[in-house]
Amino acid sequence: TMNVYKMKNNHKVFAIIGLVGLLYFSCKPAKISTKDKAPNFILILTDDQGWNGTSVQMMDNETWSKSDYHHTPNVEALANRGMRFSSAYASAPVCSPSRYSIQFGQTPARLKMIRVGMNTNHIQHETSYTIPKLLKNINANYKTAHFGKWGIDVDPAVLGYDESDGITGNKDGGFDFRSNKKQWKNNISEDPKKIFSTTKKAIDFVERKAKLKQPFFLQISHYAVHSDIMLRKKTLEKYKNKPKGKYQKHEGFAAMTEDLDTGVGMVLDRVKALGLEENTYIIYTSDNGAVPVMPPKRFYKEGSNFPLSRGKWDAMEGGIRVPFIIAGPKVKAGLEAKTPITFSDLLPTITDIAGYTLPLKDDLDGGSLKNILTKDGKGNVNRISEGLIFHVPYENGIAIKRAHSAIIVNNFKLIKFYNNNKLLLFDIKNDIKEKNNLAASLPEKASQLEVLLDNYLSKVKAPKWQPGISWKNKPLEKFISYH
Repeated sequence: TMNVYKMKNNHKVFAIIGLVGLLYFSCKPAKISTKDKAPNFILILTDDQGWNGTSVQMMDNETWSKSDYHHTPNVEALANRGMRFSSAYASAPVCSPSRYSIQFGQTPARLKMIRVGMNTNHIQHETSYTIPKLLKNINANYKTAHFGKWGIDVDPAVLGYDESDGITGNKDGGFDFRSNKKQWKNNISEDPKKIFSTTKKAIDFVERKAKLKQPFFLQISHYAVHSDIMLRKKTLEKYKNKPKGKYQKHEGFAAMTEDLDTGVGMVLDRVKALGLEENTYIIYTSDNGAVPVMPPKRFYKEGSNFPLSRGKWDAMEGGIRVPFIIAGPKVKAGLEAKTPITFSDLLPTITDIAGYTLPLKDDLDGGSLKNILTKDGKGNVNRISEGLIFHVPYENGIAIKRAHSAIIVNNFKLIKFYNNNKLLLFDIKNDIKEKNNLAASLPEKASQLEVLLDNYLSKVKAPKWQPGISWKNKPLEKFISYH
């Protein structure tokens, strides 16, 4: 049975025991042959890489959904044998909330982890519902590892990882928040953003598990392409001699992107050489969208995320829509899936593929993508709540500057600003640039989505914006502000 960690008080212990019981008695075995091997999983998470940050065209009918400057041949190769999700969304427009959402299958609003720098004493990090713990419950032979940027406030071992780099953050990858002078300049390194040393650790883990014939879950969380910009000299020379794109022009950022792609290729090549490709699912995505311009600023005409509006820090499309590719056994190759998905779907998807379907329950926001992966990229995701939720209840001087939340249901997206309750409604299928606000012309649709958004935030008691609240440093209960 799964080890249940000591909790802060008895009712939390009983809650965890109840969840474990639910897993044992309510999970339905997937229809898999007993002869099938337990699948391996590799999740490659990049940092601040936009929807069009690679040379993979994420959307078949949108030529600008790939970079007009960057070259990522290894990610292209992965996409050619996998499925692209063109409407994939990070759970937040900044890193830590998105990373929490991946591990727990919950929205940042429910987790009450909505920005970088929050005190997270209120989060039950010891829960049994994390990707590593659930996989080990399904099959005790699973081994798990995390290398690279963590961005979560407890050691990965608490979440069930057997191996890791510990509690790491941007500074461990070469980010110098004290100096804006070098962030956007070209800094030469033979191990830029620890791309190759992190990759080496990942490959070593895979080789050891292959030798022992142990199934594994490996998350490789790259520090790239977050600033400071770092790159190999030879890669930079290539982009100095390459015509710049219309929207993407930073030669150092392009070089760092290709160095990252080289690291990805090293992992893909080793998986294939070890004979693991036919039993390994590889997922590639980014923790949030790219910064809109380099260096970032509030006002600009068109940024590097074009055709998406704005970028990191905002719940506009440029901040949350991200590249997303899955390759693996029985995944239909080379197809675009248009179904909207988000990071809270990763936990139920991985457990479903591993052999068990998690039951829908009140505190699990995601749903499994398994049927979409094997059925031509079409279908819906079965979730407990309607719509994808994004909660940004604080002000950011670089970004829109106003606290806001958003909900996406099918083709429609509503954004609500809290300082004046202004609503923006977009048909993101036909208006990916978010130029045409339909809130006045479709008031019933706007009202419907606003009710869904408000009800969800109230249900999960999400942190509620008030003037002057930053949500930083102090324990959450000190703010006493909830929906």
